[in-house]
Amino acid sequence: MDFDYAVVPAALLFAALAVLWLSFRHIRALPSRTRSKWVYALDLAILSGVNALLLCVGISSCFNAVMLESFRATHPEPGADYGVNGHRMHLNCTGSGRPTIVLDAGLGWDSLEWGGIQPELAKRTQVCSYDRAGFGLSESQAGPRDAIHIAGELHALLGEAGVTGPVVLMGHSIAGIYIRAYSSKYPEQVAGLVFVDGSTPLQNRDARLNTAQEAGVPLWASILMMRTVSIAGYPRWRGACAGPRAGLMAGLDRETAARMGEDVCHLHYKAVKEEFDSIDASGLETAGTGPYGDLPILVISQDTTKQFSGHSPTAQEREFASEWDGMQEKLRDLSTRGRRIIAQGSSHDVTLERPDVIEREVPRLIEEIRGGDAKARQGTADVIE
Repeated sequence: MDFDYAVVPAALLFAALAVLWLSFRHIRALPSRTRSKWVYALDLAILSGVNALLLCVGISSCFNAVMLESFRATHPEPGADYGVNGHRMHLNCTGSGRPTIVLDAGLGWDSLEWGGIQPELAKRTQVCSYDRAGFGLSESQAGPRDAIHIAGELHALLGEAGVTGPVVLMGHSIAGIYIRAYSSKYPEQVAGLVFVDGSTPLQNRDARLNTAQEAGVPLWASILMMRTVSIAGYPRWRGACAGPRAGLMAGLDRETAARMGEDVCHLHYKAVKEEFDSIDASGLETAGTGPYGDLPILVISQDTTKQFSGHSPTAQEREFASEWDGMQEKLRDLSTRGRRIIAQGSSHDVTLERPDVIEREVPRLIEEIRGGDAKARQGTADVIE
């Protein structure tokens, strides 16, 4: 049962109807209990407003829930479900060939983040995208949501699906930590790593990265606010479900764009919070991972200068950009065969804003792995125009 998008909407509508009934009884009793018409009018106005708000929220959340279920019924996601630790996990494998690319999404996204990229990469080799526990079509798992447990679940999932390796792990954002945990725990299965603007261990402790965030709304408050408006169905009414960031989705086929759009109206905040709460533990588990010798590593980073467009950068912005670039360089230096690409004009959402860079560079890495090219490729980062 989907708690946020099934149980909560039903409860909201029931509560709204109950309050409406109680308010009706209260209003009927008012004339006999008060002599002031002004008190009666004010009481009636307040109760009417509260009831109208509650009914709108209840009806909107239920409408959103019905639309989500209807979409799922008419647009089944590709892939298959497998049992891991007694819970369902979803994996979608396409294409053929070795090594297999395994795609791991950033925090808040699921396998649909790779919806436009996977078909292109599958023209060259087998590609598998999956939903971490609690995201997409994968059920929540009991226990900690730290890197070691997440890596173990992915390993079990690939084993159940018969994906025996070698694999090239590609992780966006927080998944950059998870693929490091996997490669250190199961090194014999890993043929390469791709970090898509990947996070690094214990970056949450870096004051230079967190100063700007601390000045704004705390993350917990932001998650609570977004969860509330999402359950209430607000994103659907403003058209977000029809296509998030429409300008970035022009290259997607209609079905993929529709799935990604609907995903915006079905966000998994419980899983987001659980992984965020474990980010320090994940960092401690992976801080000592690497270097990885001559394991092929590709780092595709955001263009940190994008945030400066249209204005002079503040000291905090310059500090953030410098620190983030340094972290991405360290990812490249995890291997003597590390290479870094800066996706010009892209923010952190490289998968949406510059998928062409990923689709161009990852196949090159696959061919290098197949050819056994052991030449060191370290150096300054390349900028893709």
